Amino acid sequence: MARFDSDGVEIAYYVEGDGLPVLLIHGFASSVQANWIDTGWVSTLVGAGYQVIAIDNRGHGASEKLYDPEDYSAPVMAQDAARLIRYLGFEQVHVMGYSMGARISAFLTMQHQELVNTAVLAGLAEKMITGVGGAAEIASALEADDIKSVRDPVSRAFRLFAEQTGSDLKALAACMRSSRQKITVEELSNIEVPVLVAVGTEDSIAGKPEPLVNAVQNGKALLIPGRDHMRAVGDKVYKQGVLDFLKQHQETN
Repeated sequence: MARFDSDGVEIAYYVEGDGLPVLLIHGFASSVQANWIDTGWVSTLVGAGYQVIAIDNRGHGASEKLYDPEDYSAPVMAQDAARLIRYLGFEQVHVMGYSMGARISAFLTMQHQELVNTAVLAGLAEKMITGVGGAAEIASALEADDIKSVRDPVSRAFRLFAEQTGSDLKALAACMRSSRQKITVEELSNIEVPVLVAVGTEDSIAGKPEPLVNAVQNGKALLIPGRDHMRAVGDKVYKQGVLDFLKQHQETN
């Protein structure tokens, strides 16, 4: 992966393919590899004629690890994405984020709407507005000496996933304490670009799509049948829905 300096923080990124650029922003405790390459997203988009630009968020993957929660707010992480777009010389990109990446993508779109052609917000919907909860418990689980001492099933699942992805647990704990702020309906109402909200029908972490779809000016829902938060990521219905959405807005521009 290549790297660039984002206001003093080393950020890793990945580029593959030609065509219209699609920026991918992964979820918490994940990475470009786990969220987008291993699930077949990169090959799907490149095969459909797009150029993929994928970022390892600060504290994740091959990017620099930081240990102060103030370094991990979603607006700050959105600035990393905006700087990457400009660093690579793109005037505008399609953006897709999953879970925490959806929150970052929403802030990127609100802060730098001129850089965003369309936005796919996946794995986080209603709870982007109402809040997910449990951040302190998850952060504590990440800092625990051993996963055996973590009793809460949700916190244990986050710790297990972080271990499976080889993540820096202390960096993730700092990120968890900072990056999950709510976004108000009023803030979301300023988003004018087309937005696709994609969630699994069994995803209790994301919440229902309708409140987020209704909050933006030009929103559409994509339901991923029978999938929960973890199993929706590589789903074929999700992939086809995104390809259809991108094609639709290529044809109308």
